[in-house]
Amino acid sequence: MPKNILVIGGTRFFGKLLVQRLVRAGHHVTIATRGYAPDPFGERITRVRVDRRNEHAMRAAFAGVKFDIVYDQMCYSPLDAAISSRVFGGNVGRYVMTSTIDVYRALEPQSQAFDEESLHVDAQPIDTAYPWHDPARAIDSYVAGKVQAEAYLYRAGSMPVVTVRLGHVLGGPDDFTGRLAHYVDLVRQGAALQYTSAKARTSFLEAREAADFLVWAGAQAFTGPVNAAADGALSAYELHGRVGAALNAPARMRKLTAGTPSPFDLVTPLMLDTGRAKELGYRFSDTDDWIDSAIRQHDLAYV
Repeated sequence: MPKNILVIGGTRFFGKLLVQRLVRAGHHVTIATRGYAPDPFGERITRVRVDRRNEHAMRAAFAGVKFDIVYDQMCYSPLDAAISSRVFGGNVGRYVMTSTIDVYRALEPQSQAFDEESLHVDAQPIDTAYPWHDPARAIDSYVAGKVQAEAYLYRAGSMPVVTVRLGHVLGGPDDFTGRLAHYVDLVRQGAALQYTSAKARTSFLEAREAADFLVWAGAQAFTGPVNAAADGALSAYELHGRVGAALNAPARMRKLTAGTPSPFDLVTPLMLDTGRAKELGYRFSDTDDWIDSAIRQHDLAYV
């Protein structure tokens, strides 16, 4: 049965793929954005232009509107979570927040993968006085913001909430983060990756599967946090080696002695245990299934 679905965000990277999948499934989809980025969906969706950080504007935009599912791609702080709780509480069947593997950075490092119970969000402090919406603090506050956003949503209890803790999402040229492209550029330039630990693996997910998982999570009945990542974690060292192999070019590496680490270069492992999602019926890909294709999409010589 078609559902009435709101996607907050949905014009970039895997958010756009999420909207695409929902539209193809026959749902009535509304996207809420500030209207700065174009989208390819034409008349197939409804658009609401609103600043999701402005509670007055959000209340005005969605007054009296009920949704079966809200996907929030733009919930970065407890202030954002508070707005969602107050605007959508009692008016949504299911609220799915896109969270991140990085919430586990708030914990003590461990060699084994983190499961959802590793992070007790109910015990996390919430600081609503912090200037979360200050652009100058966006990077430094990212991890704490996501942790506290989850904590606020569960503590508020105003709607059924799922927080999807995605592994590092990789994709082609639509990946605006440039993280995988960084490795491709190093190989093509003959430059060395300066790595910290060859064994510090982390979890990844391909952009299309990230969208697929969000669609799946929205259609289920469970609530609470859930991890999502492909099988087969990789360290930065191993990822760089895969880039070299995929491009049939040398992948030079040396130990980092000074400077800024590359994306995904960690001192200790940061991996996701996806047992909960698997027990609920989801089957993840393996990084071997798609990593070479993702790499080649960033290589101009290949394209």
